[in-house]
Amino acid sequence: MAVYILRRIVSAIAVMAMVGMFVFLLLRLAPGDPAAIIAGKSATAEMIAGIREQLGLNDPMPIQFIRWVREMLGGDFGISIFSGRPVLELISQRLEPTLSLSILTMILSVSVGVSFGILAAWRTGGVVDRLLAAFSAFGYSVPIFVIGYFLIYFFAIRARWLPVQGYVPINQGLESWFVHLILPTVALGLGFIAFIARITRASMLEVLSEDYMRTAAAKGASSYAMLFHHALKNAGVPILTVIGLSFAWLIGGVVLTETVFNIPGIGRLVVDAINNRDYPIIQSVLILTSGLYVLINLAVDLAYTLIDPRIRY
Repeated sequence: MAVYILRRIVSAIAVMAMVGMFVFLLLRLAPGDPAAIIAGKSATAEMIAGIREQLGLNDPMPIQFIRWVREMLGGDFGISIFSGRPVLELISQRLEPTLSLSILTMILSVSVGVSFGILAAWRTGGVVDRLLAAFSAFGYSVPIFVIGYFLIYFFAIRARWLPVQGYVPINQGLESWFVHLILPTVALGLGFIAFIARITRASMLEVLSEDYMRTAAAKGASSYAMLFHHALKNAGVPILTVIGLSFAWLIGGVVLTETVFNIPGIGRLVVDAINNRDYPIIQSVLILTSGLYVLINLAVDLAYTLIDPRIRY
């Protein structure tokens, strides 16, 4: 296990190096000049050249890349080109809304998705199974922003049960914080619920058809023991895998959801940074999210051994 963990850490470092190089080159080679955006439409060529020199954009790309990596390894993610503030400060200010939305979405998706999948597998062909098939088709095909606007129209504008948009920090009241996150959590979580439920159903059906499950039923095992003690544990590896993948897809969904519901999170920060060609913010967020994804994949791989002792590295 120790050798496997060490090998995965080395692999993660290599992956992060490739991601960093790709992000750096992609942003530099994309059309648009951040110096021209900062200077404004009425700026002269001399003003733009002065801003480029001040920001170090005239240096060769290898020099810019080495300088960026050296500063990042030292904990300095740079200064925002557009606002002039430290990037980590800007990210830390937007971290709470994004974490709140992401954590609530995953709690909702995993709890509801796994429960629906178990019920559909236990009563295959029944009402719950058919409802799950229809719900999965809806969750897969309808974009997040369409679901978001639909929820806003019916539950916020027409019924006036929930706020339309915005975010309330948790230190200003737990109830207000939760109420403002209900609609965005449901909008973002529907697709994940459908995906997790379908994988759970398929994995559970495969396990329930095994001989040892029929033997347990013949010996008089209760439905609870068969589903949760025997079937779910043996079907846990594919379910855990799809939950880990959902964390990666959650990153893209958060950007759309925060835009629709006007949540001042990291997703909105990235959108504004892209519009302003703010390289340090874009690079830092992509590197941090890529690192988080690599760590989640490592945690999922290690968790396999806890679910299924037959797996050994």
